[in-house]
This record gives sequence, C-alpha cells and structure tokens, in this order.
Amino acid sequence: MKRLFLSLLTLFALLGLVIGGKTMAGEILSTKQQDIVFISSYTASGDQLSLESAINKALDDGMTINEIKEILTQMYAYCGFPRSLNAINTFIKVADDRETKGINDKLGKAGKTLPPETNKNEYGTKIQTELVGAPVKAPYVEFVPAIDAYLKEHLFADIFARGVLTNQEREIATIAALSSIKGVDPQLNAHIQVGKNTGLTQEQVDEILKLTSKNNYGEEIFKIGEPNTAFAQYFKGQSYLNKLTTSGVPVANVTFEPGCRNNWHIHHKGGQILLVTRGRGYYQEWGKPAQELHPGDVVNIPAGVKHWHGAAKDSWFAHLAIEVPSEGGSTEWLEEVSDEDYNKLK
Repeated sequence: MKRLFLSLLTLFALLGLVIGGKTMAGEILSTKQQDIVFISSYTASGDQLSLESAINKALDDGMTINEIKEILTQMYAYCGFPRSLNAINTFIKVADDRETKGINDKLGKAGKTLPPETNKNEYGTKIQTELVGAPVKAPYVEFVPAIDAYLKEHLFADIFARGVLTNQEREIATIAALSSIKGVDPQLNAHIQVGKNTGLTQEQVDEILKLTSKNNYGEEIFKIGEPNTAFAQYFKGQSYLNKLTTSGVPVANVTFEPGCRNNWHIHHKGGQILLVTRGRGYYQEWGKPAQELHPGDVVNIPAGVKHWHGAAKDSWFAHLAIEVPSEGGSTEWLEEVSDEDYNKLK
C-alpha cells in the first residue's frame, strides 16, 4: 500500500507505521509532574492548541493559577519571550473561559521577590552551585561574563527565589522544555544531571523524555478547516475538515479536538491511507489492540476492514485522509466507540 500511496502523492516522504505502547507515567511521575511536563513542552514547541488543553487539565487536577504562571514565566529563559508570552496569552484565554463557565480555580501562593539589598550575584551563584553540585567553570564564564551574570542574577536568583514551585519541579519544567527544542542537547544533558541532583530518578527522566517526544507536535501544517458538520453524526466530539483536493485522488486534512474520535466504520472496495501530521491519536482495527499514532506515522487501511481513529484524551490530532481510488467505493458507518473502551487508552 505504501508503494501505491507514493505513486499517488509523491511529495510525501513516508516513515512507516509506528505502534505505540502503553505508558506507565502514572506510576513513575505524579499527576502534577506530568502536568508540568505537558505545559512546558507545549510552550517550548509553540503548540497553543495542545497547551490550552494541558492547562485546562492541570487546573482540573488541582494545580493553582500561580503555579502555572511560574512555569510560563520561567519558560522565557529557555525558549524565549515570544513563546513564553504566547503561552501566557493562551493561559489568559483559558482562565477567562473557565471564569465565564463559573469554574473557581485556586489562585495559590504568589511568588516572592528578593529584598532590594540582596547581592543577586552571590545569591544566584549559591543556588546554581547547589543545583549543579559544584561551581560552574564553563568557557562562556570568561568569554562572555555578561551572560554568566544574567544566569546567576536573574535565572538562579530572581526566578528560582520566587518559590511556589520546588527546585525539582522547575527542573522538570526545564528538561521538558529543552527536550522539545532541537539543537540544545548539551543544555538538556546538563539539566538532566541537575534534575537528578534534585532527586529525580533515571526512570523519571526517561518518562519525561518519553512524554515530550509524544507531545512535541510542532506547528499545524495544513489549515484546520471548518467544523465537520456534514459527518458530525459519525463523530464523538468536535472535528474539522479541510478538503485539499477537489479532483483526482481525494485528500482531506481532518483535525480532531482532544477526546474526539469517529465511529467504527468500513471502507468498501477502495480502502484509505492516513498520514499523521500533528498530535497524538489512535487507530484500531476490530479485534486488535489500538495503535498509538504520532506525526510521521502512516496507516494503510485495507478495504473491508472495520476500524476507527481519533485523538487521545489530552491532545489535538490531525491526519491527511487519502482515499484509494476505486470503482463504486463507499463508507459504511457503524456504532460508536464505547466510552469504556476509549477511556482505557492512555
């Protein structure tokens, strides 16, 4: 089927289907730690749609407004002001929406500032040394003394001194952010060691990296399209449809909000190919386990196979749906995917 797809749509480089397994994050990282990972990762990757879902989940899980503010503020030191400010604006939208709905989220303890008389260089050096385990003597210290001063006086003094989050929680946020940015392996490896110095285990670090690899979805490649009203009766949750071709091989970008999935259905005669472009979702054939999907995964759906596909509970999801040309092809829509079965998926 991949050869057929390549002949139909040669501009895509296909990577092959990857079947995801169950994660054991709930046994390795606490709910709060997972929420910190998701918020930091989505902020660093610039995925505002998934960040919105992650913030809502964190608030539902009991994280305070001020804890989330601290994460998003700290993020500017690792992924820049633009992405930090974008994330803060997304948080404002979420907070306003929840307030309109009558949801009363906990404000929580506010961050504190250092007294004016504090020698921030000394204070920051102390915190940095405690976290790293020894005084930092990197080449940049002498080559660009200003950046060393900014790190000590602002990051390790002004930001870490604010409290609200523990040093370990701040390192979880940093590791999650750096693992979602390309080309920063030296800094990521350094902060992994710092995280271990705060008490993180190798198993916890591995889980953070696993979660961020699943949730670093990047930007939307194709426009989301309009609400998929024509097929709404066959979907649970909100989906969007953008038809990319109007002749030849039918190709459409289908986007699912978190938790959205279509009913069980069968493509008769023609079959279908899915090319995952964004988010985390699932594909399942009747009588087989669900397969976890990520960007770059390809699903070849033979004609006559009963199946469904859709988003994970905590992630937006998008794929291209390519109809395999056939004479007299049709789609038979069947029953919904039960909440009981869907909720077993991680």
